[in-house]
Amino acid sequence: MTAKRSILTLCIAVIGVLVLSLIPLAAEQGGGGYLKVKAQPGRTGVYLDGKYLGPAANFRRARTYAVPAGEHELLLREPRYEDYKTTVRIEAGRTTTITQAMKPLQPPTPPFGKLRFVGFEKYCAVYVNNGYMGHCDEFNAFWQGLKLNPGNYEVKVVSTKGETLLQQKVSLAANQTIKLRAQ
Repeated sequence: MTAKRSILTLCIAVIGVLVLSLIPLAAEQGGGGYLKVKAQPGRTGVYLDGKYLGPAANFRRARTYAVPAGEHELLLREPRYEDYKTTVRIEAGRTTTITQAMKPLQPPTPPFGKLRFVGFEKYCAVYVNNGYMGHCDEFNAFWQGLKLNPGNYEVKVVSTKGETLLQQKVSLAANQTIKLRAQ
């Protein structure tokens, strides 16, 4: 009986080792890897192959995004900084980390009005005149708001799934706050 038990135990151990060794292979065949972007500032928008993924960080912690393996075009965009564009290679089952300090642009001058975005998912992208301005969570509280010079703007809010949630023309005056609400 002990010889049979020993053989059975050995067979189970060998099968276990084989199964465990196939897990990385399954991950590679699944084609998925991860992208982590450590950008300064953390509110920088992360775009992969033209698709908005979300902000680089949340509460100063870099976010990690699941993406398909292969080469991708990475764009980091923040309205107060120069865009950063590069090609990134994602390997299946691995995390690729990109670290980038954004270069500041000349700050705008007053007067300003403010746009607030109320009732949207926190990571929905905000676009003004087709330019990325940040995500809704940055502009939703009473003390927050997207500061813009007075003028006419085309405003759009897009979910992380690419769905347009709001598209509207807005005329903003100096010292005015306009609340845009989710429908």
